[in-house]
Amino acid sequence: MDRIELQKLRDLPIEGVAERLGLRVERHRSLCPFHEDSHPSLSYKVSKNTCRCFVCMTQSIGPIDLVMRHLGKDFKEACRWLADEHNIILDEWKPAPADEVQKPFDASHYERFFERPWLNDEARKFLFEERHLDERVVRWCRLSSWKDKRGVPWLQIPYYDLDFKLIGIQNRNLVKGATPRFRFPQGSQWGIYNLPVLNLLCPGEELFITEGCSDCWAILSAGHKAIAIPSATLLTKKDVELLSTLNSSPNGKAGRGLTFHMYPDNDAPGERLFLQLREVLPGLVHHQLPPGFKDFSELYLSTITKTKTQNG
Repeated sequence: MDRIELQKLRDLPIEGVAERLGLRVERHRSLCPFHEDSHPSLSYKVSKNTCRCFVCMTQSIGPIDLVMRHLGKDFKEACRWLADEHNIILDEWKPAPADEVQKPFDASHYERFFERPWLNDEARKFLFEERHLDERVVRWCRLSSWKDKRGVPWLQIPYYDLDFKLIGIQNRNLVKGATPRFRFPQGSQWGIYNLPVLNLLCPGEELFITEGCSDCWAILSAGHKAIAIPSATLLTKKDVELLSTLNSSPNGKAGRGLTFHMYPDNDAPGERLFLQLREVLPGLVHHQLPPGFKDFSELYLSTITKTKTQNG
């Protein structure tokens, strides 16, 4: 992990990290998890991206230290947890020597894996038994799988551009609680997920924007067209430019008077991402998740389970 990647983790909004840890933040305060606390004494200073409990702490701490203390992890484990939770890509390879040019992503090496996607037992269980995804969605997204030399199962998630050209791959570890949870081949690009769906949009059609691939699959399985921002912390300048084009070019390739919709994750980073997107897409419609649901995937699973129960 280099200095730039480390700074990305330190810049994660402290209140958003606290929410992801299960702390309830209200008015920049929450109950302190490090001592018996009946009145919120853990105070967040957004301007400095730190927090401090004036009962049990002698100094302020940042996002990484908060994770270390709350989850009992060492520095490296806390960084990996933060990266996984916020879909921040950390370098999985040793830095190339100064005199060696880093190789770009070799799409030709990976394309064959997605021509005839193969799902192992672990992938099928994850996608169909746990996530209850529509098989047509899995085929459309060309999800595939593999096992590494240690027998660890991985789900392969291809990223395509508008012309269905493979530009990157996200590998997701299917062993619960394992780290790292995500891996990316060298040179792999990431950004807005499921871009080819834009070519299928009709004039005036609804387009949903989600945070992460899992919510995108759920929205697609629910019968809507959707794209995904990799994470609330990964809205790049390139993504913003593309979204601006969708919004401002009604007669363009993918615009045509679309309406934009979103179910923000029920936490601070999710709401922050919605506000960022609304600056680019002023007409973005906010759909509120019911109480108790963290994201749309949970709502989708609840709906599927309820329907299957009613149908016997």
